[in-house]
Amino acid sequence: MTLPWLSLADDAPFPPIEHAFEDGLVAAGGDLSPKRLLNAYQHGLFPWFNKDDPILWWSPNPRMVLFTDQIKISKSLNKTLKRSSFIITFDRAFEEVMTACSQPRTELTDDPNNDTWIHPEMIEAYVELHQQGYAHSIECWQDDELVGGLYGIAIGHMFFGESMFSRARDSSKIALVTLCQQLSRWGFEMIDCQVYSEHLASLGAQEIEQGEFIKNINELCQQAVPNAPWRLDSDLPKAR
Repeated sequence: MTLPWLSLADDAPFPPIEHAFEDGLVAAGGDLSPKRLLNAYQHGLFPWFNKDDPILWWSPNPRMVLFTDQIKISKSLNKTLKRSSFIITFDRAFEEVMTACSQPRTELTDDPNNDTWIHPEMIEAYVELHQQGYAHSIECWQDDELVGGLYGIAIGHMFFGESMFSRARDSSKIALVTLCQQLSRWGFEMIDCQVYSEHLASLGAQEIEQGEFIKNINELCQQAVPNAPWRLDSDLPKAR
């Protein structure tokens, strides 16, 4: 049975997230315009759908988040930070990072479901957000080669993480640690990680109730945009 509130016309507002299915699905349809995407994030939703399927909008409960002052650096990662030759940059290769994130995971090559939801339509939409100053990438380089990174959306003092990739050991972890420390300096308190994963939990991410998440983003998204020079080369995080 199709519920009438589930189908979303291009100009229709999102239904209340309280109407979400148990798996977090809130609505289907609409478009990926900058206006729609920014509105979605500010209401606690994000798009996630397969190529050629309708656009699906999600707001899972509980929500996985990482407080920027609670990033965990293990002893082994600390050693990597001390010895690493990685170079970290911000906003130097946004589309390349998204494209890398869209590649099937090499460790899941035998999995028929190892397909990407970051298809050309999504890349085009987020590149436009990047050009408008909302979408950002963090890159990890080794010998001038892009070997890791992540991307997401910044609204006010809130960062909504989308995806990460790693082609060299610990490269995406180092990118995330660098991002957390830089966001903390800029006054960002929280990163949305969307859904639970052991990988993110090992780095300090935790699940919170949807109501608490919405309260946080309502406050953080309304704060004045910081004077943050996103396009920068960052020193590697200090070992702790």
